[in-house]
Amino acid sequence: MERYCFFTLVAALAVPCVFAVVQIDYSPILLTGQQQAVENLIERVIGNASRLFNVSINENLSEGNKAAFKLTKETSSDQVFIEGSSSVAIAWGFHYYLKHFCDSHISWDYDEINLPQPLPDVNITVNANDIWRYYQNVCTWSYSYVWWDWGRWEREIDWMALNGINMALAFNGQEAVWNRVYKKFNMKEADIDKHFTGPAFLAWGRMGNMRGFGGPLNDNWHEKSLVLQHKILARMRLLGINPVLPAFSGQVPRSFKELFPGSTFTELPKWNNFADDYCCPLLLSPTDQQFEKIADSYMKEMLAEFGSDHVYACDTFNEMNPHSGDTHYLANMSRAIYRSMVQVDPKSIWLLQGWLFHNDPIFWTESRAKAFLTAVPAGSMIVLDLHAEQNPQYTRLSSFFGQPFIWCMLHNFGGTLGMHGSVESVNNNVFIARTAENSSMVGTGLTPEGINQNYVMYELMTEMGYRKEPVNLVEWFTNYARRRYGQENEEAASGWKYLLKSTYNYTQEKSLHGKYTICRRPGFNIRPQIWYDPSDVLAAWSHLISASNKLAESKNYAHDVVDITRQAMQILFEEAYARLIKSYDAKKQDQFQTEAENIVKILADLEKILATNEKFLLGVWIKAARDMGYTPLDANLYEYNARNQITLWGPNGEILDYATKQWSGIVSHYYAPRWKYFITTLNTSLTEGIPFNHSQFSQDIFKHVEQPFTLDLTMFPTKPDGDTVETATDLYNGWHNFFLTMNAMQSMDDFKEVILV
Repeated sequence: MERYCFFTLVAALAVPCVFAVVQIDYSPILLTGQQQAVENLIERVIGNASRLFNVSINENLSEGNKAAFKLTKETSSDQVFIEGSSSVAIAWGFHYYLKHFCDSHISWDYDEINLPQPLPDVNITVNANDIWRYYQNVCTWSYSYVWWDWGRWEREIDWMALNGINMALAFNGQEAVWNRVYKKFNMKEADIDKHFTGPAFLAWGRMGNMRGFGGPLNDNWHEKSLVLQHKILARMRLLGINPVLPAFSGQVPRSFKELFPGSTFTELPKWNNFADDYCCPLLLSPTDQQFEKIADSYMKEMLAEFGSDHVYACDTFNEMNPHSGDTHYLANMSRAIYRSMVQVDPKSIWLLQGWLFHNDPIFWTESRAKAFLTAVPAGSMIVLDLHAEQNPQYTRLSSFFGQPFIWCMLHNFGGTLGMHGSVESVNNNVFIARTAENSSMVGTGLTPEGINQNYVMYELMTEMGYRKEPVNLVEWFTNYARRRYGQENEEAASGWKYLLKSTYNYTQEKSLHGKYTICRRPGFNIRPQIWYDPSDVLAAWSHLISASNKLAESKNYAHDVVDITRQAMQILFEEAYARLIKSYDAKKQDQFQTEAENIVKILADLEKILATNEKFLLGVWIKAARDMGYTPLDANLYEYNARNQITLWGPNGEILDYATKQWSGIVSHYYAPRWKYFITTLNTSLTEGIPFNHSQFSQDIFKHVEQPFTLDLTMFPTKPDGDTVETATDLYNGWHNFFLTMNAMQSMDDFKEVILV
């Protein structure tokens, strides 16, 4: 029988040069279906010009089960011929040609398509470096995807294929499956409602971190999620992208203690101080007889609904340490999870986010990690080294003791906005990991918690799937600017060179969480996230604005002008805040008033520039949430989910300001009121000699600003307002002198971060 896709997972074992091969066989779709799918993708990207590309699948191109594509065009021909070892390889080759031969750009932001006439000649074969190119973080499904419809998903799946991604999570609909399973075990509807979180918090409900908050989920939500999941799976499979379905982690609702009184449970640890109503589901003992029964029921129900692609994600101990550090217990838990997969699907491969090892290296010692990882047959698990660009774990854990791993760039926490990245690490350390002694690396991956930010980092990282050596970063950034804006521009290129040496040159070991001062609850001990010379950002700002006379028609250029202006305003705020606190401590009321006025003006100007671009509007996020509702009551609940996630993150601010966004609407209605409240309180303290009570202030600002915002139903614009370049130019002219006088920035020695999620 014909296969529509073929992947092989090669796992390096403890003994060098000994390999275990697990074959994943596919059969349901003919190769002609693949070819048609990629032809349709090309048409979606370039319309009728798709006739200029002739595609075909040639599995013989693949070497060592690694994807490959071949591009050919002679001067005498009107067509570019693309052969690929699979449909995703063809899509990858098509994008490669657009990028490197036509100076085109496809991104999360906007596309810049350039098709010269005639099309450039080409004769090149490109081989993938690894078997896998992975995409997504479990958290991405809540921070970015939660409100997506099929149109947005279709675009994203196209983007995956165009970047050669051949494995990604497919997590929609799992609550609908669990709903059926829970009812089979006689769980009451009221108890199910207490268990499922609301849509914006499903990622952490799925990993057992929390329960109930933001819910319940109704039948309409379940039905929509199932319809969407089937569309996602069908398209991913046609394009040769291996969907990863969720497996049983051993975590069950609280009510299972009553349903199975003879079973052994432990209560999962309290996560981020969530109250009992919203925390601590149960974890079944791996040796309990109900473990296999529940897993069997769930896996069969899921596979009956969605089919099987044999790779399953499971993260039992995400930021929640096991109740026992005994290596026998850890091995038993690992074996039970894997056994629950293979008892239904003998070809199962377990995909594990390696975040647990990063999150608490003190608990996850080498011996404990080894017990957990090696309890599963070698080659039957893939570990995502989730944050390898800043804190790789493969080096600490002996290449995960032979289990295959994927070197991943996490980069973003919570979907926050702020220019940052570790370009040197991405550019060099992928190659080091791949060639390390006894390396079991089998792929590269993108694992951001939230997308639609800092696209330059993801463009660079996706190229690591085929590049054979590090790039010249100055040349690469110059070429990136040319492709992104559709033409050569010296000013734009200069601007990006300044960003390369500053915001994108983060080399510290501490994770950057995007908790910028402007987006944090006001207080006295906020440390700025500045690891670069702010004057470099000022220079980049100047150069990008100067490019407007040539690039004003480019949507990507307009987006980036908003982003660099937002970054500049963020830095200005850091300085104004430092001066405000200094003047308060010195009891200099005149200076305090000056800095207070600066803060208010910066917030107003930030709101003004953000409002000029649709990608920076709170109204778009809220409308997407409300549109998911079947009834006004649903819409209100989903809006609460949307507002709470990006502010309080919990009923009482349990993960306050973690998923914060610098968007028009949230600046004017949340950040500005908070800072004005803070300024008023400090001013009263100065003028009346009343000591500042931080505890009382936190209670008051929660009551008067933060919680009311999450409960509000104010509508926000979904269309931009104002001219981006004109607004940015005015702000540059008004603030660049303030940049030049900055002298109170706090040093990197004071830089402190706390990992929350």
